[in-house]
Amino acid sequence: MPGLFTAEALLACYARGVFPMGEGRDEPRVFLVEPEQRGVIPLDAFHIPTRLRRTVRAEPFVVRVDTAFAAVLDACASPSPGREDTWINAPIRRLYVELHARGRAHSIECWRDEVLVGGLYGVTLGGAFFGESMFSRATDASKVALVHLVARLRRGGWRLLDAQFRTPHLDQFGLIEMPQADYLKRLAMALESGPETMALSIPLSGSDAVAYALQPTIQAS
Repeated sequence: MPGLFTAEALLACYARGVFPMGEGRDEPRVFLVEPEQRGVIPLDAFHIPTRLRRTVRAEPFVVRVDTAFAAVLDACASPSPGREDTWINAPIRRLYVELHARGRAHSIECWRDEVLVGGLYGVTLGGAFFGESMFSRATDASKVALVHLVARLRRGGWRLLDAQFRTPHLDQFGLIEMPQADYLKRLAMALESGPETMALSIPLSGSDAVAYALQPTIQAS
């Protein structure tokens, strides 16, 4: 399968509600996942804990977009406490790097003293953004990246932020879980919309990121 699975096939998988995973870092096979229950972060009901709001506004990190996509991908694949192995294997890495080159995959990055200390990456298709993975090497770095992502998605008019699975880490942001059939209905509507993709790369201050993340979704003009 790794030799046959292409970036175009991967986008088609997202469009029908499935996504790829690998058994482990050194396992060359790729398999497709269609959860019975899907985790979604509602863009019109995003929650930022009070302490995190203060942190984002204080700007402890320089937040950049798409300046180190491969480095974010590799950091997400690196072992960490409680996650000694990863589903990001060589074929999956190749696919997402190709999607990034096509403008379909993006990274939100947190930097401190020119060192990458946290971030996340995902795939955009129509008005849907599919969050794939995040990492943090400094307190709250991945959380700050998520707030900045949501701010940009709202500013640009995205309709859906897919988190794939429910986790305690994401529950604090208002994540909801729904049957796959309901998710597919939301996905179909999101795919019909056309967000302003340049909104992902527009610089935002910490205060602006909080403000946009907590506003109702703003459709691009």
